[in-house]
Amino acid sequence: MPAVGRVKLAGSKRTAMPGARVVGKISPQERFEVTVRLRPAAALPADAEYLHDVPLQRRRYLSRAGYAKKYGSRAADFAKLRAFAKKYGLTVVEESPARHSTILSGSVAAFSAAFAVTLRYYMHPHGSYRGRTGSISIPKSLAGIILGVFGLDNRPQATPHFQLPGAASKKRKASTSFTAPALGRVYDFPTGLDGSGQCIGLIELGGGFRPADIDAYFNALGVPVPTVRAVSVDHGANSPTTASGPDGEVMLDIEVAAAIAPKANIAVYFAPNTSSGFLDAITTALHDTQNKPSVLSISWGGAEATWTAQAMQQFDAAFQTAASLGVSVCVAAGDNGSSDGETDSLAHVDFPASSPHVLACGGTTLDAGGAITSEVVWNDGPNSATGGGISDVFALPSYQSSAHVPPSANAGGRVGRGIPDVAADADPDTGYQVRVDGENLVEGGTSAVAPLWAGLITLCNQQLGTPVGFLNPLLYGSLSGKGVCRDIISGNNGAYSAAAGWDACSGWGSPEGAAILQALKAG
Repeated sequence: MPAVGRVKLAGSKRTAMPGARVVGKISPQERFEVTVRLRPAAALPADAEYLHDVPLQRRRYLSRAGYAKKYGSRAADFAKLRAFAKKYGLTVVEESPARHSTILSGSVAAFSAAFAVTLRYYMHPHGSYRGRTGSISIPKSLAGIILGVFGLDNRPQATPHFQLPGAASKKRKASTSFTAPALGRVYDFPTGLDGSGQCIGLIELGGGFRPADIDAYFNALGVPVPTVRAVSVDHGANSPTTASGPDGEVMLDIEVAAAIAPKANIAVYFAPNTSSGFLDAITTALHDTQNKPSVLSISWGGAEATWTAQAMQQFDAAFQTAASLGVSVCVAAGDNGSSDGETDSLAHVDFPASSPHVLACGGTTLDAGGAITSEVVWNDGPNSATGGGISDVFALPSYQSSAHVPPSANAGGRVGRGIPDVAADADPDTGYQVRVDGENLVEGGTSAVAPLWAGLITLCNQQLGTPVGFLNPLLYGSLSGKGVCRDIISGNNGAYSAAAGWDACSGWGSPEGAAILQALKAG
């Protein structure tokens, strides 16, 4: 029970990672940083045009400054949090009304007392982390003001969704492979556009890029070398390691997105792989007044069961903010089939792809020369297949009400948010040609699909002169039946099978790029 005068912070309950064990106490003097999310000054309107099937010409987005002024967290709430921090010997590092965030610095002893938690070191099969179990508690005076506390526990929150050929077999090489521009031609992306005047934001939770690789890759493609900027979040940095590590994710994202839109600026937000780092990277990108990305691509995630409720709520709140700013968010749906890598014999979906306010991107196996000869759901086995299914957390969004979303494959047959929304080539055995740490490789995974769709939306933004923003209401509404996606009707990802129309393993299908642009133009 919380101490007198305190309440449990809703949704903050943590359990230890599977296979983790306590290996020791933490020095009370050890210091670290925590992100506290505060309530906005007002709720975003549920009837706003950007959340519904309204032609782009009628959508009215907020400027970043306008959002901060109207919805940024209140000065009085920050003042109360500062007083709380001072009482427990915590230092305020940064306050951001637009991001609804305060970053606090302090010792293990101070944070343990402030939030009534016990912090320990844990070992698990893949490493170690500083962790806690149970719920966080906060003073009653801050109840309703504090919506989330992130960073007390620094376990790895997400995994990158890329794979090398042979992930599910003994094959070491892709049977065929594509450059991103070749896939753009296969998927009939609009021509004569290059992303000029646009910015694509990439969220990365480790690894890095080497400028020499970017120069070599794009010179070999014969397309302009993009401008790529690294943005540090929570002390994260561009830190290249090895081709088999997170560099494979970073370079895949950069090279696919920028090969489709080579004149777009690429802003890469590097943050630690923790719940606080991940959330801070997203909110930093959304409110970046220098780079101003109009599209975000996220290729990291984990099964909903691995997240706290407060994290999923606050990430989804950030994606609602993205919709208000006209920022499209493309998220990989996962690479481990309908189990999403969990071992409880149940179906799971990946988060943040399962947020109702993002474009969830699933994967296919593609056979194409100059044109597509075959495209089916990517499934090379339970650990090398597209994610997809029914959320255990998020309700069925209104835009999916006519999509015939099936009941969950789990007992009880819950009908909730269905993912993915769209798909494209993801099978590493029909993968993407990339360059990573001096090596020319082929990679796949739904990690490749998110930046591919991000590149396409960037081209549309350039041509339309207004951001596409939140695509889902249009995709399921007025664009439905307009030939904007190639329907995938064959294959499965384990628990869910492809069918005519939307399905829970390929969404609406792979892109018909020029048709999407034309339909958006026509309103």
